[in-house]
Amino acid sequence: MRVLLINGSPRNEGNTFLALSEVAKTLNEEGVETVIVGIGKKAVQGCIACGMCGRTGRCTFNDDLYGKIFSIIKDGMDGLIVGSPVYYGGPNGSVCALMDRICYSLNGYLKFKPAASVAVCRRGGASATFDRLNKYFTILNMPVVSSQYWNMVYGQTPGQAALDEEGMQTMR
Repeated sequence: MRVLLINGSPRNEGNTFLALSEVAKTLNEEGVETVIVGIGKKAVQGCIACGMCGRTGRCTFNDDLYGKIFSIIKDGMDGLIVGSPVYYGGPNGSVCALMDRICYSLNGYLKFKPAASVAVCRRGGASATFDRLNKYFTILNMPVVSSQYWNMVYGQTPGQAALDEEGMQTMR
């Protein structure tokens, strides 16, 4: 079994990465292989509704980030977890742009695969972020994996998420 975790933060090892790493650690302990892919700091192209992926099976924009995720999903992914920091009460726009492209072009590979979202925030906006990310999954008939609470972690400064005991327990 293999689960892809997308770190929707431009900070490759920030608080979103810490939260996703806690999830990955728990999955690995249960014998599930995990791959964490960060979106990085490059601009992420959004979907332009050109329909090319419907004809070719692949997004018309062939950037490295999309290509890497495309390969992981097509090569056999059994689950998806998407994490994002909260920006102005919602998920990072770059991760939404990427998810628009992934979900539209790879919907046949994603249907019925379990999925979960993770929101990391300083104070507020986690539930709106959680809700927005989960909409990608519900539209594609992907069962949303729940936990003991909403999948959110609090932390603003680097490493602060690790101090949120309840949030990290929810990640586990």
